[in-house]
Amino acid sequence: MASARPVTERSPAVRRVPEHGRALDCALRVAAYVVLIAVALAMFVPFVFSLATSLKTNVEANHLTWATMLWPANPTLNAYRTLAGTPITRWFFNSAFVAAIWIIGRAVIDAMAGYAFARMRFPGRDLLFLAVISTLMVPPIVVIIPKYILLNNWKMLDSYLALTVPFLADAFGIFLMKQFFESIPAELEDAARIDGASRYRMFAEIILPNAMPAVAALAIFSFQGSWNAFLEPLIYISRQEYFTLPLGLAYFRRAYYTDWPVVMAIAVVTTVPLAVFFIIFQRWFVEGARRSGIKG
Repeated sequence: MASARPVTERSPAVRRVPEHGRALDCALRVAAYVVLIAVALAMFVPFVFSLATSLKTNVEANHLTWATMLWPANPTLNAYRTLAGTPITRWFFNSAFVAAIWIIGRAVIDAMAGYAFARMRFPGRDLLFLAVISTLMVPPIVVIIPKYILLNNWKMLDSYLALTVPFLADAFGIFLMKQFFESIPAELEDAARIDGASRYRMFAEIILPNAMPAVAALAIFSFQGSWNAFLEPLIYISRQEYFTLPLGLAYFRRAYYTDWPVVMAIAVVTTVPLAVFFIIFQRWFVEGARRSGIKG
């Protein structure tokens, strides 16, 4: 009887990465981090410089040195005290009010239009969507004069209506919401339809709650567009009581052109709310951009 030979399992071959390959990968990773840090600093340093200048005296701000470029030698709030005696509170309210109207209007209109293009079937749907998307290729400066003429004929100039009505809907927002709605499984609506839910109920109770990341992304875009809008308000508004913060910043640049701390103070006041809003909603913004198919 032959003796049983032990069975040994052959160990799988271990793939070894060449030393030069690992060194190249490490070098590329270090280079990527260096580039990212440089880009972050290039974007963040101007804000730090504005904040530091707003805390300086006018004499120190006009004698810039490397030692005090990013932080004042003797910090002071005199620039912000000067702001307290200006209509900046009213301008801040105007910007916040207009931004809220933009966000609400676009969240409602763009979401409803995006849902109609994504889920409903009606004659001319594709042609109408193509017409909406084609407006993205039109430079905004081209339509400013037609909008001005319409607002003038409708007696809307120098009012909140001029700052809100032309911006209640947005072609990019419609496209964003349509893309997101198409990523939501249609089976959810089929099950609700079997239970007797109407189209409105399916949209309000099933589809829209699942689309909150896209709504948050749309809210960020709308807030940013409203908060930074300058050219349209400059043309549509001439009364100072309806100024938004960008118009107020331009006014301060003319009135205090030699007082850089005051100009930088209102620049900081204009920038901080936008940064805070983005930080709060950045998670939903990234999720909305990812699921809607928008790629950077």
